Amino acid sequence: MGIMNNKQGNMYAAIMVALIIFMVGLTVVNFIKPEVTSARTLLNCATPAAITDGTKLMCLNIDIVVPYFIILIFAIAGGYITEKLVI
Repeated sequence: MGIMNNKQGNMYAAIMVALIIFMVGLTVVNFIKPEVTSARTLLNCATPAAITDGTKLMCLNIDIVVPYFIILIFAIAGGYITEKLVI
């Protein structure tokens, strides 16, 4: 009798783990958003005419954090499911 390879069960387990990763990741985004808003307020990003070019670049970098993190969550969850499909 050896070990049976239950590919469909592994796929459902992978989807569940990916869903948990997605939910935890989006929960963490809710903690990041107020910090991004606070950083933008401290750098005075609302008035671009009054700040230097370096500060404008820092404002752009701070603005990209939340979308980048969401893309990262999708990539990790999708990569986990894809890994289970390939192997």
